[in-house]
Amino acid sequence: MEKVKKTTFFTAKNIAYFAVLVALVVVLQMFGGNIQIAGLSLNLALVPIALGAILFGPAGGALLGFICGFIVTMYGVTGAEAFTFYLFNSSPLATILICLVKTTAAGAVAGCVYWLIAKKNKIVAVFVTAAIVPIVNTGIFAIGCFVIYDDILSYLALYGLDYSAENAFYVVFVVVITWNFFIELLTSLLLAPAVATVTRIVEKQIAKNSKKKKAANVNDEPDGNNG
Repeated sequence: MEKVKKTTFFTAKNIAYFAVLVALVVVLQMFGGNIQIAGLSLNLALVPIALGAILFGPAGGALLGFICGFIVTMYGVTGAEAFTFYLFNSSPLATILICLVKTTAAGAVAGCVYWLIAKKNKIVAVFVTAAIVPIVNTGIFAIGCFVIYDDILSYLALYGLDYSAENAFYVVFVVVITWNFFIELLTSLLLAPAVATVTRIVEKQIAKNSKKKKAANVNDEPDGNNG
């Protein structure tokens, strides 16, 4: 059984790694924002959120998720994404909460899941974590859709789609969520091997630096025999 090593976050290397993940979240979210299905953009930033959860635990995943959610919120406020913009104007507080909570929670849950499964099998843990992020993200989004369901129907009506007589579960899970969810899930799973490789490289580098630091501390200790 492999033990998951917990390391101190605030080192120059770790902060640099985290900064790279933040940049990836920003770039991929902005890129995904240009790929829209019925006004709803793809969230390609879920992959670096999963990687952050693996490397830095629930707190790291949650922080990356919050940054992603903030960008999505800004897309809605500025009108860069039609769907979020419409919901923001109809139900601003609920829309902001949905945008921030769904990715933040996804990152936090992913970090917890990885720590639990990685104790037995790190490769399986990576794939499960990669899948958990889009699942939690979409699940919370779905709950939010039910909260502002009337606004969802009004938005669809703008495209000439009248689903007022349809079952709410059908509208949310089939009409609104389906395509985006499966594309995001598939993307996360396809990139999971790459995530696993990056994880191994970073963990080896962190472990190597940790050993060097311990060795340096031992060498710096005064010799008790000399006095």
